[in-house]
This record gives sequence, C-alpha cells and structure tokens, in this order.
Amino acid sequence: MLGRSIQSFAAPEFRAIDGSWRGATRRVRLLGVVQPMDSRGSLSPPVALIVDHDADTRQLYSQVLTLARFEVDEASEGREALAKALSSHHDVIVTETRLPGIDGYQLCGLLRRDPGTRTIPIVVVTGAAHPSELERVERAGASAVLVKPCLPEALLAAIHQAMDAADHDLSNMAAVEREPIQPPAGRRALTKSRAYARGHTNAPPHPPPALICPTCEQPLEYQRSYIGGVSASHPEQWDLFECQAGCGTFQYRQRTRQLRRI
Repeated sequence: MLGRSIQSFAAPEFRAIDGSWRGATRRVRLLGVVQPMDSRGSLSPPVALIVDHDADTRQLYSQVLTLARFEVDEASEGREALAKALSSHHDVIVTETRLPGIDGYQLCGLLRRDPGTRTIPIVVVTGAAHPSELERVERAGASAVLVKPCLPEALLAAIHQAMDAADHDLSNMAAVEREPIQPPAGRRALTKSRAYARGHTNAPPHPPPALICPTCEQPLEYQRSYIGGVSASHPEQWDLFECQAGCGTFQYRQRTRQLRRI
C-alpha cells in the first residue's frame, strides 16, 4: 500500500527500451503529452489504462494522469485489463508485473501478439527490481520499465517517450520510400512480413477523410499516406495533411481514427 502524496515519491530507476539506465538521483523533466485529435479535428485527450492490484496505487497514477489531461481507465487484475484492452481503445497502458489472474508478463505478451493491441505503448511500473526481472519485462514487450517507488514526473516522461516511440513508424520510417523486396534467384522466398511493401503512396487502400484544422478551422489539405504495419495481414495506414494557413502538419491514423499535430 502506498498511502503517500504525489510529492513524497522517491526517485526511480528508469530503464528505457534501449537498455540505458538513469540513476536514482536523476531529475526527470515533466513532459507534456501531445493530445490526439478526433476525425473532426477537435482535441481528444489520450486514454490511459492503469493496471495494478493496489487501489491506492491506481488512484495515485490516475491523479497524475488526469492532471496531465488524460482520460483514465482502470483494472485491478490481468484478465480484466486484457478484456478492456481488447474491447476499447487506449493510447497507453501502465501496468504492474505482479497481478492476480494473468500477471504483467503474460499481459504484455498477449497484447503484443494481438493485431489490435500490438502497437499500444506499455509502460511497466514494478516492484521487481532484479535485473533478470526487468529483462523479462522487456522480452515480454514493455516499451519502458520503471522501478517502484516512482516519481510522477518520471512516469509522465516514460509515457511520453513510449507514445512518441509508437509513432516512430511514421516520423522516421515514412521518411524513406520502400520498394517491394524480391527474393534473389535460387534463394528461398521471403516471409510475408519481410516481403510486405511499406512506404509512401498517394493511392492508399483507405480513402483519407476530409478534416478541419483544429487551430484555424480551415480544411486540411491531404498530402500523402504511409502504409506500414507488421505484414499485409495486419497493415497500418497514416495520412499526412497540411494546413494551408500555416498551422502545421497533421497525422491521421486510420486504425484509431485520431488526428494529431506532428
């Protein structure tokens, strides 16, 4: 049981997915979270699913995320969390490893194997501080790992970084045109995931919607789409739009039907 105010949290150890460690005395800058927008271009707060068997912990994380303008959903055990993740959209999942029913390791693995949830950022906040346990969390598919007790600033920073990394498909991979890969003569055919053509197109499989700039309320102009995803069986489509009034570039993700400035 935590039973502490937000201000009394001790500084955490934070292991990013690249394996780097940040010391326990490191200050973590409070990062704001970019709010996605719905298909009409209006601001839509990101939705976080908090999974922890301890009610005080869930309440504390909920307060932190609500102050950061998240909508918060909660689950007290693994099966409930899995059901909520599969039935509703969430922009990020924050979970403990020690859960009743399905534990956090199994939860991460199941979410990563499901086409509808495999790209959702998962931030694990755990009391299991042994290196082998942290490596197990990463192997299960966590985007970032925090060790309890944890500063709210560190939690928000980890969430922000995980959500940014989830959009890395568009921000970096979409910058490079990719051609279909043909197997060399005499070589075994490539797997479906490797042979799947990813890249820019002006003729995407799903028509880009008509959108309004949330800043100036003028129509956004469609530029191009990026087709990505794991394979042809589980594709992802992102559409890029420009505001002709100079408000910026916007990204629309077809699967979640949300618009965000990039």
